[in-house]
Amino acid sequence: MDGERDGVRSHTLHAALRRYVEEVSWTLAAETADGAEVPFELVEERGVRRTALYCYRPLVDEFLRERFGALARLDGHVPAARALGAHDGIARYLKAHHEPVPSDAPGRAHAALSLFLERVYAEQTTFEFDNERFERAYAQLEELIFAGRTHAAAIVAVLGLDIASPEIVLADGLTLTRAETFDDLPAELRTEADVVAAFRAEVEDGAPDPFVQAGRAFRRLLVALRLYDDGGVALGSVAWTRVDSGAWRSAALGAGGIPQGLTLIEADEEDELRGFCSLVARRTPRSGELAWALSRYGMACERTVPAEALSDVLLALRALLEPEGPASGRLPGRLAALCAVPEDRVALAERASQAIALERAIIAGTAPHSPAVDELIAELSGYLRALLRDVLCGHLDADVRGLADRLLVETPA
Repeated sequence: MDGERDGVRSHTLHAALRRYVEEVSWTLAAETADGAEVPFELVEERGVRRTALYCYRPLVDEFLRERFGALARLDGHVPAARALGAHDGIARYLKAHHEPVPSDAPGRAHAALSLFLERVYAEQTTFEFDNERFERAYAQLEELIFAGRTHAAAIVAVLGLDIASPEIVLADGLTLTRAETFDDLPAELRTEADVVAAFRAEVEDGAPDPFVQAGRAFRRLLVALRLYDDGGVALGSVAWTRVDSGAWRSAALGAGGIPQGLTLIEADEEDELRGFCSLVARRTPRSGELAWALSRYGMACERTVPAEALSDVLLALRALLEPEGPASGRLPGRLAALCAVPEDRVALAERASQAIALERAIIAGTAPHSPAVDELIAELSGYLRALLRDVLCGHLDADVRGLADRLLVETPA
């Protein structure tokens, strides 16, 4: 990552603490500018000739403790405490600095966060944010809370995606990062894509393989990115893995595809993307019609020729809307009921019927090759994407077939 982030094990924790410390710095700098003073104590030091020397030592810890209540009301306090509380090693951090360890988890997180502030501002009389001091205190924190664990990392190219910020933290251990800002990136990835997805985990002896977990995280991310915009994002076919500071090793990921266009995530869209990815990860089923339809949609996105994707799109739509089978002919009407206003349903049903007829022509090898054919397939794929997205987001009932039938009964015309 950026120079100041080399070796960071938890980017979620790092980002949360950095945001909070920046808020604290602004707050305390404003107080001292208004006249608040850090108290001092007179300390005796003896030189080699036993001559007593005296110096003033700032009582920063005391200054901070008087303000912990106010600092706890800053916006970044709760996310920082929550990020710290997710790590069992904070008790070890407190013990290493001879601090008492509260018996409850919130108490331990609050105590560790207070201690961290004291380490950042130790011996200081000014409170402007100092990146070097923050990184040094953070490195000491990570060294203690992750002691006795192995750091595993996996990265993969994200094709057809660009981000305005150097990095987007999507979840604990999962980030999107611009390749140009990623330190020690394999040379092959620097020329493959502008953005990489990175997965990091701390592994204890006997824990499950973290790279299996990384593969699942990358696949869920790909589903979310395809549903978030227009399905044009793809992952590189090779992931790169590393244990601790060892060499990067390549491994087949099993994903693939060719990106269609370019999706740009602006800085003000990051929270929306983060929330959407979290929602998709939580609500994606492992089995059933919706899971199968998502899988077929993924296959459609990875086809290099639009005509080859049509069967995948129709199979996914049939799983959701036509359990009676293609012979029932109910797919066009149900799709139109869900995706068009009443006055446009006849037109959409006709377009869906054309796509079904086109599939038979593609199978027979008699389908024409024209932009109109590609446009029809893209249109149907867009309706499928909209249905999948709305079901996963909770905007549509999972029983979309039943919903479509009710809409048709309500507005038979």
